[in-house]
Amino acid sequence: MPPRAPISHLPTHDVTNMPPHIGDQDLWAGDTVLREAVAREGGGWANDRLAAFGQLAGQAEVFDLADQANRHAPELRAFDRYGMRINQVEFHPAYHRLQEIAVGNGLPNFAWNNPQKGAHVVHAALNFMFNQVEGGVLCPMAMTYAVVPALKNTPEVAEEWLPRLMSTQYDARDIPAAEKTGAQMGMFMTEKQGGSDVRANSTRAEPDGAGWRLTGHKFFCSAPMSDAFLTLAYTDGGLSCFLVPRFTPDGARNMLMLQRLKDKMGNKSNASSEMELLGTYGVMVGPEGRGVRTIIDMVQGTRFYCAFGSAALMRQGLVQALHHTTHRSAFQKRLIDQPLMRNVLADLALESEAATVLAMRLGRAIDEGLAGNENAAALARIGTAIGKYWICKRAPGHVFEAMECHGGPGYVEESIMPRLLREAPVNSIWEGSGNVICLDVLRAIHKDPATLEAYLGEVEKARGMDARLDAALDGLRADLKDMADIELRARKLTETMALVWQAALLLQHAPEAVAEAFCASRLDGGFGGAYGDLPADTDFDTILARATPR
Repeated sequence: MPPRAPISHLPTHDVTNMPPHIGDQDLWAGDTVLREAVAREGGGWANDRLAAFGQLAGQAEVFDLADQANRHAPELRAFDRYGMRINQVEFHPAYHRLQEIAVGNGLPNFAWNNPQKGAHVVHAALNFMFNQVEGGVLCPMAMTYAVVPALKNTPEVAEEWLPRLMSTQYDARDIPAAEKTGAQMGMFMTEKQGGSDVRANSTRAEPDGAGWRLTGHKFFCSAPMSDAFLTLAYTDGGLSCFLVPRFTPDGARNMLMLQRLKDKMGNKSNASSEMELLGTYGVMVGPEGRGVRTIIDMVQGTRFYCAFGSAALMRQGLVQALHHTTHRSAFQKRLIDQPLMRNVLADLALESEAATVLAMRLGRAIDEGLAGNENAAALARIGTAIGKYWICKRAPGHVFEAMECHGGPGYVEESIMPRLLREAPVNSIWEGSGNVICLDVLRAIHKDPATLEAYLGEVEKARGMDARLDAALDGLRADLKDMADIELRARKLTETMALVWQAALLLQHAPEAVAEAFCASRLDGGFGGAYGDLPADTDFDTILARATPR
């Protein structure tokens, strides 16, 4: 039976001038920018797959599941009813249903199961659509995707674990991975005394037959119900990387002692924990003493997820703002027809498009780099850090502005906007916060000059297309040559690299109205970061029509 319409004629008033329920969204067909970017970056062969998933993920029912999974947060069950240690986390059924949708559609492993040109672009697009619905479930998707290159450093470990991680069956049972129909991977690196400075870690590993025994404490472990984790510990040979499973080879529970779950600002559906390792069994991955080098292969993948995940939050915030302002009037005009609101919405649309275009371009760089293209690999190395910093940094302000477009209705919990706003900062903080990422950009430039050459070669493709871009490029080159106080200037330098890259991509691939407005607002000297400051000659009609879902 179809749902009945709500009552709009009330005893004291009629309900008018209120937007209708947004209902089902088509996250693929309704997103012109995403469709164009995927085709351009080599993923057009998967259009049918993306179209089907865009309709599935955008259903109102799936958005409702996300709301439930965040309202009913995971709960720690360290002990069973008899006082025995089990180290489990209980999740709401909505979380498990979202996991089934995500895993069943290849969100953690599509790129690895479809090794062809553009696979990582398609992978990003699938996750981009789902992240608009629910970000917490994407955490284990990201780590399972990102761990693959790291595991390949040790063939015997890869042979055992990769078939499990490539499964498209979600298996929530807390049993040994060898008995399950599918598995997921987590990661925990940081400790209290060091945070991002993992070389300050104190966890130790001692050899024990064919394996190792780890003892120490980890301050952040997200998705603690994963089947195995990568972590770092010191051996006599230095800081090394280990795979730590939930169960030991003989089927016993491993000593992964959950201490508590973090009460986070957002990302509520995803459990994040503190964990003690007490003679915990693990196997070494990669060479002894090269733990950071080994695990950094995983970090690049998770940072890629952060970048397109933040772009996805921008897109959904924009969609919600466009829907509200299209159906709400004030002062005898629809909000979307008010000049200043048009300026704000168009500016939000520019930011969303620039973020999406850059994220999908990163997907192609990763794709080609893994296929052996050294220039693409160098671009992916520095570009992932640039994109992670800037897109993630812009997302919270973008989502807040989209919330403000709603007025009071956007501030109440019945709206999706508070959940999007709470989710928005996480990607900027996790996998290296802003300062760490900017210093990583400098590290890439200094340790491997090929990364800077690849980046400059990429953005120079647009030279001559806009005088403002040419001037920004010249200024950037000068800033990169100036070594004085370069760490002090690392944020501004990374920001400029991101804006120049976004402008170059838009000039080459976006409609003239979009590229012109972006260059005028971001490169012309007066960029202050606030939305709604586009010049009067901006082609607002074209920009807003392009951004509005069909």
